[in-house]
Amino acid sequence: MGELMLRLSPEGNNRFVQVDKLNVTPGGGEANVAISLANYGHEAYFVSKLPKHEIGQMAVNGMRKFGVNTDFIVRGGNRVGLYYAETGASMRPSKVIYDRANSAIAEASPEDFDFDAIFEGADWFHWSGITPAISDASAECLRQACIAAKRHGVTVSCDLNFRKKLWTSEKAISIMRPLMQYVDVCIGNEEDAEFCLGFKPDADVEGGKTDAAGYEGIFRQMMQEFGFKYVVSTLRESFSASHNGWKALIYDGKEFYQSRRYDIQPIIDRVGGGDSFSGGLIHGLLTKATQGEALEFAVAASALKHTIPGDFNLVSEEEVESLAHGNASGRVQR
Repeated sequence: MGELMLRLSPEGNNRFVQVDKLNVTPGGGEANVAISLANYGHEAYFVSKLPKHEIGQMAVNGMRKFGVNTDFIVRGGNRVGLYYAETGASMRPSKVIYDRANSAIAEASPEDFDFDAIFEGADWFHWSGITPAISDASAECLRQACIAAKRHGVTVSCDLNFRKKLWTSEKAISIMRPLMQYVDVCIGNEEDAEFCLGFKPDADVEGGKTDAAGYEGIFRQMMQEFGFKYVVSTLRESFSASHNGWKALIYDGKEFYQSRRYDIQPIIDRVGGGDSFSGGLIHGLLTKATQGEALEFAVAASALKHTIPGDFNLVSEEEVESLAHGNASGRVQR
């Protein structure tokens, strides 16, 4: 559940100010997760609200194109949320500009959705901290969705996904901490844990110090306070916009598992990288025998996403498995 937006981007690494046209593609955190799960063969549904007009239909069609069921996208409201994404390179960072105020989902109410019908027969519900950050109305819709999900025995995962352009840490903590009672699988990085929940790991990620030991204490505290089944963190080393180190850590209350590390260079597009991780993790936890196998699938899936332009991780399960098992040569497949 979340906002399905349209992304407007210059070609390649061009800047906004130097182009006279922008490419338009659908995107959005939770939508990106749904696309990944559909690619891995799951029956994925997306819950949102979009206007009835042609621009709303354009966004809906973007989900249908990749096999996501759109039956639970309510039609109404006046506008589709937009965001502008400029892809950085080397020491110039990527940039995102939001234009999503008063979008359809921002003005939605719980009465727009039949949550009992939505969660009937469902196995998993995923949301992120972006949705309650959009507006108080969308936060209440999400809260009601979480209540219904637990009423139907559905596993709930949350990507904390703090966005400082949408709300303050104080507001995030006041909304997100109460929602954690419904969450089984908590996903986030060091910034998310601090600004959404008030936990700060002992790790200098900007400086490249991402040893798992810096996170173990905070994971234990989070699990003790909120009762999560799994706590998961991605560990990104940002050397430049074009070069990142990438790995992750998972804790099930008994043991920690740290994934293999990927050196990603050059990065084609890192937007959606965390969402592709969430999609891979959900698939892994649903299909793999161990948390370690699930995490390795998620990290490999996300590493591949960094090579693909746009929000969506357009890779198959077989491609992810190949990388997860060590085939990183990039040789032409004939």
